[in-house]
Amino acid sequence: MILNLVLLLSVLGTSILSGILGMAGGMILMAILVSTVSVAAAMMIHGAVQATANGSRAWFLRGHIQWQILPPYLLGASSVLGLFTAVTLVPDPVLILILVGSFPWLARLSPYLSGLDIKRAPTAFACGGVVTAAQLLAGASGPLLDVFYLNTPLTRHQIIASKAITQTIGHVLKLGYYGLIIGVNESIPAWFYGIAMLTAIFGSRIGTRLLEKLNDESFKTLSGRVILTIATGCIAKGVLDLAGLTG
Repeated sequence: MILNLVLLLSVLGTSILSGILGMAGGMILMAILVSTVSVAAAMMIHGAVQATANGSRAWFLRGHIQWQILPPYLLGASSVLGLFTAVTLVPDPVLILILVGSFPWLARLSPYLSGLDIKRAPTAFACGGVVTAAQLLAGASGPLLDVFYLNTPLTRHQIIASKAITQTIGHVLKLGYYGLIIGVNESIPAWFYGIAMLTAIFGSRIGTRLLEKLNDESFKTLSGRVILTIATGCIAKGVLDLAGLTG
C-alpha cells in the first residue's frame, strides 16, 4: 500500500510538471516505475497514466492544438509501429537512454537539427517515427520531442496542446504494443489503473492552470533548461548502466 501511494504521488507530481512545461514528467515517472516494477508492467502503467494525462491536457487546451501536424505525424508513427510489430523488438533501455539524452544537446549544437519545425510536414513525419520509436524502446520521449519544437513559431499554449495530442497517440500505441504484442506477466490491479488515471487528470488540470503564470519567453527558457537537465541525467544513467556501475 505504501508503494502504491508513492506511485500515485509520483503520478500527481509528474502530471503537474508536464502540465506546466508540456514534457519532463513522463521521463521522471518512467524512471520511478522501472525501479519498482518489471519493464513491461512499467510500460503499461506509464502508458495508461500518460495517455490520460496528455489526453486531458489536450482537452483542456483543445483550442490551441495545431491539427495540421497530425496527418504526417500519424504516418511516421504508424510506420515505426508496423516495423516494431513485425520484429517484436524488446527494448534495451541503456543505449536508448543515451540516445534520447543526446538528441536535445545535438539539436542545440547542430545547425541541421536546430532548424527543425514541427509545422513542416517532413519534420512532423520524422517526429512521429522517431518519437514513437523512443516511446516503445524507452517508455518516454520528452527530451527527444522537444527537438522538433525548438524553432517552431508557436505560443506556449499551442506547443503544450500540440505535444499533448501527439503524445496521447504515442502512449496509446505503446499500450497496444506491450499489451497485445509483447504481453505483461505481472498483474496490476484494475483499481490502481483507475486511481492513477484520475490522479493524472487532476495533476494535468493543476499544471495547465499554473501555466498561465508564465509568459511565452519564460516558458521556453524554463522548458529548455529542464529538458537539458533531464537529457544530461539520461546520458549519465545510461553510461553508468552500460559500465555496470548501478544496481
